[in-house]
Amino acid sequence: MKLKTIFRITLFLIGFSLIFAFGRKGDSDTSRATGWKYNDKKGTGFTVKPGYKTQIPNGMVAIEGGSYTIGEKGEFVTAPRDSKRRRITVSSFFMDQYEIRNVDWREYTNWMEVVFGKAAPDLVKKSKPDVMVWREELAYNEPYLQNYFTHPAFDQYPVVGITWEQAMDYCAWRTDRVNELALVRAGIIEAPDFSKLDSMAYDSIRLKFVFNTQKYLLQNSYQPKQGKHPKKDMNGSIRKVDMSDGILFSDFRLPTEAEWEFAAYAIQAKDKEGMVDGGKIYPWSGSQLRNPNKKYRGEMQANFVRGRGDLMGTSGNLNDGATITAPVDSYYPNDFGLYNMAGNVNEWVLDVYRQTSYDDMAEYNSFRGNVYMTPKVQGKNPNGQDIYEIDALGRIMNDSIVDVRDFKDGDAQSQITFSLDSTLNKADTMDISDILRPVINNKTRVYKGGSWKDRAYWLDPSTRRYMQQDQCANDIGFRCAMSMIGNIEQISKKK
Repeated sequence: MKLKTIFRITLFLIGFSLIFAFGRKGDSDTSRATGWKYNDKKGTGFTVKPGYKTQIPNGMVAIEGGSYTIGEKGEFVTAPRDSKRRRITVSSFFMDQYEIRNVDWREYTNWMEVVFGKAAPDLVKKSKPDVMVWREELAYNEPYLQNYFTHPAFDQYPVVGITWEQAMDYCAWRTDRVNELALVRAGIIEAPDFSKLDSMAYDSIRLKFVFNTQKYLLQNSYQPKQGKHPKKDMNGSIRKVDMSDGILFSDFRLPTEAEWEFAAYAIQAKDKEGMVDGGKIYPWSGSQLRNPNKKYRGEMQANFVRGRGDLMGTSGNLNDGATITAPVDSYYPNDFGLYNMAGNVNEWVLDVYRQTSYDDMAEYNSFRGNVYMTPKVQGKNPNGQDIYEIDALGRIMNDSIVDVRDFKDGDAQSQITFSLDSTLNKADTMDISDILRPVINNKTRVYKGGSWKDRAYWLDPSTRRYMQQDQCANDIGFRCAMSMIGNIEQISKKK
């Protein structure tokens, strides 16, 4: 009798172990924690999206993160020494394969013109690049001023004359347009009919035609009449889409300096031990500016200045083939498939500039420039729900709750503050090694990469320069990045 009992208990334990083991492997329809079924119409309405695959945004490349040594790669006596070497890690992210083109920016300004042209022309004007950056006192550049941004011959060339602030506005606009299209394709909302704009007041335009991702996620009511196939919970109640549905994309933004430099060098392990190629000064292997491969031997690998007065070489045997900028798909991609991470145009990054940034930085996703925000509430509706304040572009306004751009910088513990002008803000600092350099403050932003008007030194991705975020130049453009939600193993392979 005892043997039978022991045998039954043993069978029970084996069966339970098998069930438990199966559950540990992950039954997509059942909670591993409680055993209750997901997506049960008779249940609580808790929905789970099984087998989610991250989609690569249009025009972007998935960059697998990792560890690398950020900072200077060469020995130059006259170098600023503001990029000391330091080991850090960046997480995986997406990055534009090419610099933002003139045709991309004209799509943006055209949208602004259609939506705000009659109601708020100042907003349209603010969105346009400054073509005056081509004007130079001792050069005849009027043809560029008149044609570079607008003529179809320059469609594939990188947009310039863009401030850091304008680049950030473009990223926000792109986020909203991409997410709006994702909801339209999913049958959640209807595409806007722009032919009706002329008959609408400004407030109506803002409500009906200016889709804003943050506003959509935070709005307290969802109107199913606007959607072809409203999203419903398991009980049949209509609800709005949220990030858990896997339909909406994360925000487009400028890459951080750490991300940009990592992407430029395209650092990848060559073996299972994690060894990487050494001696890499530029985005390509080795330290040569010309292509060493037999098929393309001698061809320039970037658009830059070889020497005084030599921007492209001699007629009949041009070296880089471009007097000014070149099309964004020119030259050779790096190992991540990114084009023109050296030369052509410098590129804005997200960071606030500090000479001492690399002295004390986070080991993971390093970045200086955080300003933590919260949506700005202007009141409550009769149901007690928040009413958010909307700006002129139809976006929810945000309040700064914590500004840490000066964290461990500009105080007695981290840096000597030197100024010849007692009227400067306390956050303004100067490089004490050069009193002729401009004032550095919380609106001073980093740009990197070298350009068509730079010497080879600046093609090194570890070099860094800065400019005020409301200024622009004819050799500075940008490309967008996006944080990867999840990891690179979840990337959809579907083209």
